[in-house]
Amino acid sequence: MKPLALFVKHDGASSRASVTCRYKCGNACAHEVPNKSAGEYFGDIVASMSRRRMLQGSAAVVLATGTAGLLAACGDDTADAAEANPGTGTGTDFTPVAPNKEDALVVPEGYEQGVVIRWGDPVLPDAPKFDFDNQTAAAQAKQFGYNNDFAALLPIEGESDSFLLVVSHEYTTGPFMFPDYNPDEPTREQFETELAAHGLSVVEVKGEAGSGKLTPVLGKYNRRITGTTEFQLIGPAAGSDLVKTSADAFGLKVAGTFNNCSGGTTPWGTVLSGEENFNQYFGGEIADPVAKDRAKRYGLGTNDEPRHWERFDKRFDLAAEPNEANRFGWIVEVDPWDPASTPVKHTAMGRFKHEAATIHVTADGTVVAYSGDDERFDYMYKFVSSKKIEQDGTAAARKHNMTILDEGTLYVAKLSGDHPDQIDGSGKVPSDNGFTGSGQWIPILETGADGKGRSLVDGMSAAEVAVFTRLAGDAVGATKMDRPEDFETNPKTGKVYVALTNNKNRGTDGKPGVDEANPRNQNKNGQVLELVDDHAGTAFTWSLLLVCGDPATADTYFAGFDKSKVSPISCPDNLAFDPHGNLWISTDGNALKSNDGLFSVVLEGERRGETKQFLTVPVGAETCGPIVTADRVLVAVQHPGELDDHTSANPASHWPDGGTAQPRPSVAVVWKKDGGTIGG
Repeated sequence: MKPLALFVKHDGASSRASVTCRYKCGNACAHEVPNKSAGEYFGDIVASMSRRRMLQGSAAVVLATGTAGLLAACGDDTADAAEANPGTGTGTDFTPVAPNKEDALVVPEGYEQGVVIRWGDPVLPDAPKFDFDNQTAAAQAKQFGYNNDFAALLPIEGESDSFLLVVSHEYTTGPFMFPDYNPDEPTREQFETELAAHGLSVVEVKGEAGSGKLTPVLGKYNRRITGTTEFQLIGPAAGSDLVKTSADAFGLKVAGTFNNCSGGTTPWGTVLSGEENFNQYFGGEIADPVAKDRAKRYGLGTNDEPRHWERFDKRFDLAAEPNEANRFGWIVEVDPWDPASTPVKHTAMGRFKHEAATIHVTADGTVVAYSGDDERFDYMYKFVSSKKIEQDGTAAARKHNMTILDEGTLYVAKLSGDHPDQIDGSGKVPSDNGFTGSGQWIPILETGADGKGRSLVDGMSAAEVAVFTRLAGDAVGATKMDRPEDFETNPKTGKVYVALTNNKNRGTDGKPGVDEANPRNQNKNGQVLELVDDHAGTAFTWSLLLVCGDPATADTYFAGFDKSKVSPISCPDNLAFDPHGNLWISTDGNALKSNDGLFSVVLEGERRGETKQFLTVPVGAETCGPIVTADRVLVAVQHPGELDDHTSANPASHWPDGGTAQPRPSVAVVWKKDGGTIGG
């Protein structure tokens, strides 16, 4: 990485194609910002909170999540050097991949790659072979779904190098799925096929000696969850009048899950998935003015390029079923170890455009779930359980743990900055060389052991806070952020990281101005926030780890690291940690005119802020669901070739099969050729 000239002007916008915007989020960025609340944003708040130093380094005892059980991650006298000094760069020794526009998965020198599973590959034993020209809903319901996003790799106990791969399927894009798709006149078969292509896939995968390759197995755990699978509503919204429909008079059961973006795993072996841009699936108009106004806060009724699903199923017609949309926008929990289990939607955790839900367990067994609301000027949340986790490994303990996310307190974040007079919208770093501040978590909803809630917001019932959580955040003056997406807690240090993807409306006419955590006007490249959180409490301090973009420009910041020695990075989306405590970031919508990628970031020591590009995904694709282990890196390659002026008739990509093949969203794996460790 050669030194770059200073003060190079960049004026690029997100590279996400308009066709992706249409089908992924219903053209969210082309519409008015849903948050029109008059609540303060923290640029208006005097920094009156004293900064506290909490949970620094190895002083915190942190519990890591995973199916292997709960392990103390810090304070272990037997830790090796990397664990004793987490996140200092061990595991990031590779030659960075240069920015490019190749139609390929580009990996560092000395690494190999393979495709684990593609859209349409069999998941269930009786799945037919994928046939692009003759797809059916019946076939798709047994095959790997479309546009893979979150991925979890769960070890199968007692079986060497065998795992459950659990993957979410965020959205469908008709013009790239079918040879004869008319967006104004979709067919019933296409509609039903798209329903079946949503949801999640559970697939057994098996490694092989001397290689990082993973091969799908048609095993006993395999399962497809789709847009018609039955879900159970649990918590303070369940059974309320706000979620009852003509098909579900009791408000307790929901058909399907949609727009499942990122997610998380739990220490008790389940997978969480966030329902994000659910609003785009609904047509029609709500008649009741109060309900209509509440729906607009979620972007409902604004889709100017509809999918027309209401033509085939009235539950997608807001005029006929105004409450159906209230049954989406939740955190979903799936038990991948029981294919017959009914997945649940946790209403105690609030309803918004969940990017993910990620778990941290405190030293006393309290479970904390963090989640971002992926919308311009929306909020950051956490749920703190009232129950403690049970760790004895019995069936009774697991049953108890699977109820943990239904009893506790939901909070929304409010931040303040340490340098309010130095933030001018240019991204200039404050005089003491860092963007820093403090914050508090404001409680908005308590849920008891009986599943009933207590509202902590004046003028709203518990069910209203659960269903219209955004309005509760508005009411208490939560901080308006630049698209808060994935949260991840470092299992080595307990520090929490948040990807803030971008916000082109920041500081524009009539919109909230800049503040220290969102320091740039018309923010095209996003930033990464670092929290030192009192996880079960209400106080935190924060700093900006990265202010993303071209390191040659003045408005970028890499934790004080030499910017001539970092890779350009734009639009951070999903986060992950490697075994050494380094942060890995995948991107979505790179505004620097190159393909999206996966990056390592050193968090501690002299190299803090060093950012290196590990891979890039094919043209038109987004990097999702990163998993970084000692010997493998997995990424979900979403929407390859999804570019404007292209369809299945003239594809822009032929990845992963090459030749003249149609592009297929796929999960890929990368490993070192010599069988060594990643970044070693």
